[in-house]
This record gives sequence, structure tokens and C-alpha cells, in this order.
Amino acid sequence: MKILYFAWLRERVGLAQEEVIPPAEVRTVADLARWLAGRDEAHAHAFEKPDVVRAAIDRRHVKPDTLIGEAREIAFFPPMTGG
Repeated sequence: MKILYFAWLRERVGLAQEEVIPPAEVRTVADLARWLAGRDEAHAHAFEKPDVVRAAIDRRHVKPDTLIGEAREIAFFPPMTGG
């Protein structure tokens, strides 16, 4: 699946996107964030405060407990501000 990173998440990971094949036990968005954080120091830094990271599956905003299922693309981004 394709993982997209936006704003400071992209800066911390050092990538705008990457293709990953998570293990079967990664079932939710929160599981995926934890798995990504365990991959290396850059990902750990990006997901060090998972409660502020937002996600979208196939371009639809979702909650951390949302099942990944057959997602083709998951985007992670920081909270948006108005203005």
C-alpha cells in the first residue's frame, strides 16, 4: 500500500511517500502508525505523538481505530489550522 506523508511528518520521515507491506497483525490505522514508528528513528520521530497525527484512507478522513482492510493509500498529516 502507498503511504503519504504531509507537512512536518514528511519532513521528519524524509519522504513524501513510500510503498509498504505491513504484517498481517497491522489491522487499524493506529496499528499502522505504531508499526511505521518501529521501522526506524525517522519514523519514530514522526509518530512520537500519535494522538495529533490525522489519517485518511483512500482520501477519506478516518479515526485511528479504523480498519485498514484493502486500503490502497493511507495519508498521514498533522492537524489543519483554519485561517
